Amino acid sequence: MNVSPTRAAADAASPGALPATTPPTSGGSGVSVSLGYALAVAGAAAGAGGGDPALLDAAGGRLSFEQVRGVWDLALGEGADPGVGLRMGADLRPAALEVLGHLVLGSVSLGEAAEAAERYHRLVSEAGEIALVRGAALSRLVYRPVVAPQSMHPQQVEAVVAGMVSAARWLAGPGWAPAGVSFTHTCGGDEPLYVRVLGCPVAFGAPENALIVPTAELDRRRAVPDPGLTALQRRYADGLLADLIGAVTVADQVRRWLAAAPLDQVTPADVRAALCLGERALRRALREDGTSWRALLDEARHARARHLLESTDLTTDRIARAVGLSGAAALGHAFTRWQGTSPGAYRRSWRAGGV
Repeated sequence: MNVSPTRAAADAASPGALPATTPPTSGGSGVSVSLGYALAVAGAAAGAGGGDPALLDAAGGRLSFEQVRGVWDLALGEGADPGVGLRMGADLRPAALEVLGHLVLGSVSLGEAAEAAERYHRLVSEAGEIALVRGAALSRLVYRPVVAPQSMHPQQVEAVVAGMVSAARWLAGPGWAPAGVSFTHTCGGDEPLYVRVLGCPVAFGAPENALIVPTAELDRRRAVPDPGLTALQRRYADGLLADLIGAVTVADQVRRWLAAAPLDQVTPADVRAALCLGERALRRALREDGTSWRALLDEARHARARHLLESTDLTTDRIARAVGLSGAAALGHAFTRWQGTSPGAYRRSWRAGGV
């Protein structure tokens, strides 16, 4: 089944769909990547003549985003293969995803594997989040970086998306392909290579980085060799996830949640349900962190609006509604408060390289 990624990108703007990627304005400080995935990056970099796994110095089985970004910088040096990210994703092996790789292999369907990726991806890398957006006929597995756009190479995004295709093929067979793939960035290399690696139509400059999959394929079940082992691995992954986020403040958890949330629909009740906190507990925790729900929502709207102005040609009215404001005038007032300039002036300055 061939479906244009452009069509799916248009669907993303429909009511109820999640908006485009929403990275915060900060870089990758404090963001970590698992050693298994970092070694896969280093191996791809070495193959491209740009790196050596010996460069990696993991503490507690994880590396900083900046360390891994440095390996990518070497891999993408002058004269490097611009397809290195695609090739890395195509060559991905379960061990690179550590416990998430085992959970994917033990999944009863592509949908269950996608839900495992949605829940546990941050065990592999905290630089982005995965969201499964189900539709009646077509569903999307969306990858959203949560670091500043300028801190992540497009090839890093391509490695993740191509890796999701590889992981699906572990279950569905080597000939499996999505109905389409979309990227928010422009094509930086050989466009036919994308089609060969991903096996489907590819769109660039789209609202989101995503795999487009027929929903019926997500729900097609298969026999699982050892359900008990999969359950044990899931409990282990839950423990690792609790350890990873345990040192993160409630305010930071809300920020991460808002970064992937539809800001035109979100309510405090939604985040309370996601974090399993009562109303008073959430209010108290945010007060102890020196902030509030209103302040964090305003911060998220600011980050979302900046990103959409920088990376899309959406009108200011559409951007306003995507971030939960009433229209272009409301965005103009808010953006002047945030940035000291109008949305249109900010967009022109950004594109001229002045921001």
